[in-house]
Order: sequence, then structure tokens, then C-alpha cells
Amino acid sequence: MLSLSDSCTEGEAICQWVYEETGNQQLATSSDWFLGKPLALIGLALLGVVVRWLLHRMVDRVVRRASVGVLPGRVTRAVMGGRMGDVLARAEATGAGRRVQRAQTMGTLLKSIVTGVVFAVTVTMMLSELGANIGPIIASAGIIGVAFGFGAQSLVKDFLSGIFMIFEDQYGVGDVVDLGEANGTVEAVSLRVTRLRDVNGTVWYVPNGEIVRVGNMSQNWARTVLDVKVGYREDLARIRRVLQDVAHELWEDEAFKAVVIEEPEVWGVEQLGVDGVTVRVTLKTAPLEQWAVAREMRERIKARFDDEGIEIPMPQLVVQQREPFTPEPATPGA
Repeated sequence: MLSLSDSCTEGEAICQWVYEETGNQQLATSSDWFLGKPLALIGLALLGVVVRWLLHRMVDRVVRRASVGVLPGRVTRAVMGGRMGDVLARAEATGAGRRVQRAQTMGTLLKSIVTGVVFAVTVTMMLSELGANIGPIIASAGIIGVAFGFGAQSLVKDFLSGIFMIFEDQYGVGDVVDLGEANGTVEAVSLRVTRLRDVNGTVWYVPNGEIVRVGNMSQNWARTVLDVKVGYREDLARIRRVLQDVAHELWEDEAFKAVVIEEPEVWGVEQLGVDGVTVRVTLKTAPLEQWAVAREMRERIKARFDDEGIEIPMPQLVVQQREPFTPEPATPGA
């Protein structure tokens, strides 16, 4: 007579229970395959889903905490008070959107990694439950990974560069960047490629591994730099006062209170050129607002210079016209 050990292996609870109840070896073996294995696989799948859900909840909590600033705008205004508090609060508000965007991007990346790892572990455990030897599978996966790394070095380089770019917050969707060969507004960022559109509407696809430098013109804050030319006969002290007045009026304008975040500065004479003297004025602005502020400043400076009678020099070309050379007639007998 067959014993229990001959019919069922250790750990096959359903097989052992059926054999004890019926004494039928074939029924006990088949019941484990038709009931025990599917239930074990379903249990592993449910365990993987639960673990993935719990890890995603943890990632969401981390993302929510990362999205909240250390010092909210209303707290900044209450602590600092006055105009400086408003300036710091506006600066905090301009960075809040980018902070949320960066946190969400990192959350998406972490969720993708968690999903991949949980899926791989769950599938491996299912194969082990079915009786497959997972040792060679794990070894083969390592060998395939090494071969893939050597055969797709540029792809791996793009992925690694994309991961570091996201975690270091070099740029994000909506930023205006200069990537060397291409520059424009970032429309999409993935682990492999960055898509941006330039001012002419051309869409550029740049592999992350090919980016050697990034110039971000819209991170945290920006600066409007205006070089204003005046004639050599103008009083430079008066020019500085006029430019300071125009910039201060823009700073006090209600329409630009959330755009210009610091008191404008007139740096003074920047260059002595052939056409005139260049005076530089700067305004610290919110991200992506430097160009709109520059256009508004040019209009106001032009109107103010017209009222004050200040000359804006224009390039001049001096042309000298000489009489044609006429040789004197020879004197007879000379």
C-alpha cells in the first residue's frame, strides 16, 4: 500500500488532505494541480498587487510632502512683513509650481521602478511554485543584462542621464533651455529623450545621453538686462535718474507686482561705443517673464526719453566728396 509520502510531497496541503480523506493517490495528485497550484498562483498575484499598492501609497505620500514648500508664502509674509515679505512670498509662489512638477516626475519614475521590481519578483515566485528551477533563470537574466549593457550602451547612457536629470531637477516641462545644438521650450521629458520646440516652431528630439550642458533660462527666477544707448552729449547722471524712475514705476505698477520680484537696478555705463554711451539697467523677474518685462521697459524708456528730449543715437555715415583732380597746364618754356 502506498504511503502519504509516496503520493504527496512536503508542503502540498491539499494533496495531503485529499489523500487522507479518500486514500486515492491519483485523485490527491490531480487535486493539488487543479486546486493547489492555481490557488497558490492567485495568492502570489494578489500578494504582488497588494505590495505594489502599498509601495505606491508610500511614493504618493513622499510626493505630497515634497510638493509642499518649507516656508509657505503666507508664513513668509507674516514673518518678514512689508514689501520684502511680499517679494519672498511671490518668489515662493513662482517656485511652487516647479516644485510640484518635479515631485510628480520623480513619483512617476519611482512608481515605474517599483512596478517593474514587484512584477519581476512575483513572476519568479510563480515559476518557482510551478516547479521551475529559477537558479538558471536568475543567472541567465544576469548574463542577458550584461550583454544588453554592452550592446546598447547608448540606450543605457540615455536612461542613466535621464534619471540623474530628473532627480537633479536640471529642467522640466515648460522650461526654456539651451541644450547646445537645440534651444527652446521643453514640451516632454522621458528617461530616454527630451522634446523641445524652438521659437520658429521646430520640434527637436534630443537623446538625454547626448546632452553635455544645459542652460536653463526659467529656473527659480530670471533677469531682464537692457542696454540703453544715449548720445555722448547727454548728462549721464540725469540718464541714470531717468532710467531708475522708469524702472521704479514698473516695479510699483500693480500689473507687474507679481512679475518683477526685486527693486530694479541701474548698473551704469556698460560701454563707450562709436555711436554712443551704453547704460545697463537690470530687473529680477519671475521665470519666463524676462522677455515681457524687457519689451515693456523699452516702450516706457522710449516714451520717457521723448518727453525728456534725450537723444537716442543712430548710426551715422560721413561721406566726403572731393573734386576730381585736374592737372595744371604746362607753362611754355618752363
